[in-house]
Amino acid sequence: MRGRAARFIGLGRRWLRIGLSGCLLMGGVLVIAALLRGGLERFGPGASNDLQELAILLAWLVGLLVPIAGIYSVAGQYAFWNGWLGELPDPASMFAEQASSAAKPSARCYVVYLDGIHQSTEQHPPRVAALLAELAAQLPAGTVLIEAIETYTISPAELAADAGSRWFWRRLFALQESHPNPLVSGICAALVQANNVIKVGISADRRYGPILNYELALKVAQRLVEGGLRQGSDQRIVLLGYSGGGEMAMGMADVLQVICRCPVQILTFCGVFSGNQRLSQVAGIAMVVGSRDPVAALGQLLFPGRSPLLPLSNWNKARLAGGVRRQVVAGMGHNGRSGPFSPRHRPAVVSLILRSLAWMDRAVDQSLDRPGSAAPAQTD
Repeated sequence: MRGRAARFIGLGRRWLRIGLSGCLLMGGVLVIAALLRGGLERFGPGASNDLQELAILLAWLVGLLVPIAGIYSVAGQYAFWNGWLGELPDPASMFAEQASSAAKPSARCYVVYLDGIHQSTEQHPPRVAALLAELAAQLPAGTVLIEAIETYTISPAELAADAGSRWFWRRLFALQESHPNPLVSGICAALVQANNVIKVGISADRRYGPILNYELALKVAQRLVEGGLRQGSDQRIVLLGYSGGGEMAMGMADVLQVICRCPVQILTFCGVFSGNQRLSQVAGIAMVVGSRDPVAALGQLLFPGRSPLLPLSNWNKARLAGGVRRQVVAGMGHNGRSGPFSPRHRPAVVSLILRSLAWMDRAVDQSLDRPGSAAPAQTD
């Protein structure tokens, strides 16, 4: 009885804190809106009403919707974990059909693409699809590319199909696609990216990250089962992450390796990640970076574990052990005309991805002591 009372009191305190935080947040939004309105009134009576409404809308988006998206992300994880949004798939039953089949696996390696924070649906934009098509055409025999995975949702559905928030995302996507004002469309796109950035932060967090990473690993494992992966086979998995997809790959790699009982490797290009995870369990990490990529460089500054001043961090242990390969594309930025999906740098990125896959293959051969295997190059 005392235990129930204690839990009830703890729950009451938690909701009280949430309520007080909401009141403070609401007050902050009203203050920002008042300041913006006052600033615009300085332009005189001829100031545009549309500009004032847009400024107030921007204040609401930044001050209210972004924190709500973060709270909803954590709450959604908790609800999915407890089975309120459907039962979690059982890893033991995922591979039951493949285990009973006597057919020989058709693929030796699966490359799973995880998109960046711009992703809003399972379908990739044309510039991303072009790179993936070029990569798929040059993959060696026995290597399969798996794409069209919504990286930033824990359920199999995309944002627009999420049971709890689809009403919001569908209206937001409609505004993004059809609103005549490009600034409004840009704000809507930024809100989608803010939601995905929150997911990246949760994945890197030591408290809530393991839940998100486990649920995402189950989601990827289901796609691998559909592609013919067998649990405990000598097949290998390469998580190919762009930008924030690099963090999602880092977060779930060791969990996916336990679920599938296959070597899991990480390959990022323009990756933004923390490196806080148990990377010693991963069978190899490769990075393709741009010499003019400020976003990836900022990620290295934001996460102290990647600083060379902390040699005992998980990232530096993996790097100093020779398990990290780093390759640079001269002149490449993070996105846009100078990014990896641009016609200018796309061939070089695809070439380095293929070269990294070959290095990873040799690394797995060495770890499994296969005859005739070559020692992997250890570059940083």
